[in-house]
This record gives sequence, structure tokens and C-alpha cells, in this order.
Amino acid sequence: MSAPVRIGTRASVLATTQSRLVADRIAELLGREVELVEISTEGDRSQAAGTPLAGTSTTGVFVSALRDALLDGRVDVAVHSLKDLPTYPAEGIVLAAIPGREDPRDVVVARDGLSLGELPVGSRVGTGSPRRAAQLRALGLGVDVDGVRGNVDSRIAKVRSGEYDAVVLARAGLARIGRLDEATEVLDPLQVLPAPGQGALAVECRHDDDLAVQLREVLDDPRARAAVEAERAVLATLEGGCSAPIGALAELVEGDDGEELWVRAIALSPDGGLSVRMSATGDPADAAGVGDRLAREMLADGAADLAKPENDHSLDKVQNA
Repeated sequence: MSAPVRIGTRASVLATTQSRLVADRIAELLGREVELVEISTEGDRSQAAGTPLAGTSTTGVFVSALRDALLDGRVDVAVHSLKDLPTYPAEGIVLAAIPGREDPRDVVVARDGLSLGELPVGSRVGTGSPRRAAQLRALGLGVDVDGVRGNVDSRIAKVRSGEYDAVVLARAGLARIGRLDEATEVLDPLQVLPAPGQGALAVECRHDDDLAVQLREVLDDPRARAAVEAERAVLATLEGGCSAPIGALAELVEGDDGEELWVRAIALSPDGGLSVRMSATGDPADAAGVGDRLAREMLADGAADLAKPENDHSLDKVQNA
């Protein structure tokens, strides 16, 4: 009998729930036994300690420990929230599968069932994301956007206790842990574009492991992969030329000659006062190329200048999460 497939996961409720979804699919489709192996990451330790991450590069802080466990053979598969993955490749590791994607939009969890627009001026809205913070400020609603750290439970608890009037979270996370009914509003991407890859899972394996090929065949969703590849290409190209908050969303839509990939992206100054917003369409088979070209147009239109100090008039600094 084959040895169990060991799946590396962070220990949070959301992470283990997501990993269990992948584990159940592997058991069902490959007929293999599976077991979850909890791995502590730098991001988890900093959250538990309340250590600020602002001012440092946080891309990958929830990922590197899982990848280390994969490379040294402690686990056979690593499951991540795809938006946490760095855009550059990891030596010895392959993105074996991107399963079907959850709704990528952001949601508001507010007191008294309020929507974002119904919150009084001066209300305290929490987010750990510069992307969300900049776009919330750009809406001009008069709310105070403050940094917040912690897992989904602790962030929602801050609303219930009255410390915050609302927090903004990923819809996918609430849906996966069965708490979507606590969202008081789903934000239209016209207002707030999600993070590249939000709502998608990344299933990684060692590049020389036959399991990677098997998982690609049974778990990968080509439509989700095309959308995510376009969004991550936007992020990778923009990161090469600017450090501004970035949102991106790609969707497959029916065009005149079959399916087309439609990509929307935004880069903003931290205070939301300045932004470059563009969209593009193209062939899903050239998803990364569509995203890259869109990002280059944004850089040419001034995205590279958005994060300069003279364009940041924000009083409230938020932390990465």
C-alpha cells in the first residue's frame, strides 16, 4: 500500500480547512490516504506575537516554512492561499494545481449589519492590507482606516467588542470556514479590486515528484489558472517597477470569437489620492502575456511614481497581512 500523502499546512482554522478540502479531493480522486502536517510559519509567529510587519517585505512570510518542509521531505504537498505566494519561482518546487476558485471579492463585516456606505463619518474600519486601505480611502467615505492584525476570528471579534466599527476581509476565507453570513456587504470590484490570486488555492509539490503530474491532472482548474496567471503577471511586472498598493482581477468572458480573458488592475498611492486603473483583454492561452502588457502600460502611465513619499499623505499606516 502507498504511503499516505503528507500535506503541509499552517495551523490556523482557515488554513487547515483549505488543506482539508485539498486532502479530501486527493483521497477521492487518487484513492490515497492523506494526513495533514501542521507547520509554523514566520507570518503566524509574528501575528501571534503582535509583531508589526509594516516596512518589511511580507510576500512569502506565510509560505517559506511550508516550502522548506516540502524540500526537506517532511511533507509531499504544500497548500497555500495563492495570494500569499511570491511571484518569482521557487527552485525545486512546482505549482502543481490551482483548484476551482472561490469568489475573489472582499467583504465588509460591520456592526449593526451596516454596509460600508452606511457607516457614519469617522467610523473606524480595520484592515491589514495596504491595497484595501488605499482603495477604501479612495472612496472618500470619511471613515478612519486603521491597521489590524490577527486571524479571521480575532478581527471579527474586534467589531463585536466595539473596538472597530467594521473590518474588511476576503470573502473566500469566510465562505470556506462557514461564516459568510457574518459579512454585511460584498464589495463590488468597481469599488475595491481584490488582491492578485485572492480566493484561489495553490497546491505545490517537489518538481521531481510524480505526484505533481497526478495532481495537475485531477485537481487543476484551467480557467482558474488562466485568471490567476494573468493577475500574478500584473503583480510581478508592477512589483518590478513600483511598490504601490496593487489590486487585480481577471475573468474569462464570452467574446465574439470564443472565450476571452478580461483583466482589470489598479495601483494607488497609499492614501488613495492618486491611482492608475486600466483593463485589457486577450487570449486565455496567453494569460501571463496579457497581464504583463497591462502592467507595462500602467507603469508607462505613472504607476511607478505612486508610492513616492510626496504622494503619501496618509496619516494611518497599515500593516501587511
